[in-house]
Amino acid sequence: MADDELEADPLDPSQIVSGEPVVTGKVLWESPDGRQIRGIWQITPGVVTDTEANELFVVVSGRATIEVEGGPVLEVGPGDACVLREGDRTQWTVHETLRKAYHISL
Repeated sequence: MADDELEADPLDPSQIVSGEPVVTGKVLWESPDGRQIRGIWQITPGVVTDTEANELFVVVSGRATIEVEGGPVLEVGPGDACVLREGDRTQWTVHETLRKAYHISL
């Protein structure tokens, strides 16, 4: 999927710790009840915070360090799979523009 096919998904300014990260993405599939979502998500370098949903993702390209509050520090890059739990508070340090394919369960 080319960058120009992704849609802007602006961050809440309160999530930005440093840099000027830009988020884009595209939902590729959503279950009829809206509780399962699959798509592509991309973020440019910077540091951001987030509160996670139940998510499984695979990094397609780029690199980041994800610090889970009270949990592990994850170094992710191309081909890495990661599971985040609903309510996890995270800080993402994006070293190289990161693109991931994800599945979220709400």
